Amino acid sequence: MNAAVASTAPAAVDAPAPVPDGEPGLLVLKVGGSLLSDKRHSGQTDHAAIDAYAAQVAELLATHPGRIVLVTGGGALCHPVGLRIKAAKDDPYAAVALTEPAFRMRWAWTTALRAHGVRAVPLQTTSMLNELPDGTTVTETGVVSRLLAEGALPVLSSDCVVTAAGTLRILSSDDVPGVVLDAAVAPGPVRVVALTDVAGIHLAQDPESPVLPYLDPDDLAAVRRLFWDDAWDATGAMEGKVEALAAHARRGAECLITRGDSGPDGLRHLFAPLDAWPRDVPRTLIRRRTPAATELSQEDLT
Repeated sequence: MNAAVASTAPAAVDAPAPVPDGEPGLLVLKVGGSLLSDKRHSGQTDHAAIDAYAAQVAELLATHPGRIVLVTGGGALCHPVGLRIKAAKDDPYAAVALTEPAFRMRWAWTTALRAHGVRAVPLQTTSMLNELPDGTTVTETGVVSRLLAEGALPVLSSDCVVTAAGTLRILSSDDVPGVVLDAAVAPGPVRVVALTDVAGIHLAQDPESPVLPYLDPDDLAAVRRLFWDDAWDATGAMEGKVEALAAHARRGAECLITRGDSGPDGLRHLFAPLDAWPRDVPRTLIRRRTPAATELSQEDLT
């Protein structure tokens, strides 16, 4: 995404209630496709998992109305389509094929959320982002802001977007939070939480190894050796996720990677100040600040 960004989000309609210290004004919750389907083997979407997460999102929204945007990963529905799009190098509009499976994922979430009493509305990112020929990226988030003001839940996903050259390209679900960073209704920072099947950026190629607690978004070179090589993944696996989250963090967002938990208490802490998160919930924080000595030592990177 280009560095120059112009937003056409409208002004807030009313003075919102103050946000407690340490809480985000807006939570952009990205639930990774690895938690919702089996991309490698069966190719099936786990609708029971979607329903379980939807129940937790409904509970979270009941206590924090108008302060959540949901972004769903594409999972098994979008993965094979993404691979075909990448292979179709001679078709500048091949990415339009992503529209159908991406909507199916948004609709699966929407029906599950509505069953739990949530006013969920699936939105297509294609019409919200425009890369102009001069290199400026314009976002139109008025509908997102209006839905948040009404206490509804916008549901977004990966999509295709129009490039500055007039062609189409894939916008990964990890990149989507960047489109809505300026859509917050409540004051306070934007927190982007990426739920995935690992606990963060692991310090070894072992899913049980400790995770890197903090990453400076301006210094990704220091951690590139920690990324596991997975050329099979159409979205760039952890490296692609970190690149996207670092870009959001450079714009002021507070970004976290942590393991998804669809259990009864799995999402309740997501609005809490970070120092109040459960001690048994490891995560990698990506935020533009100087980390405290207790959070990151030189030994973590050696």
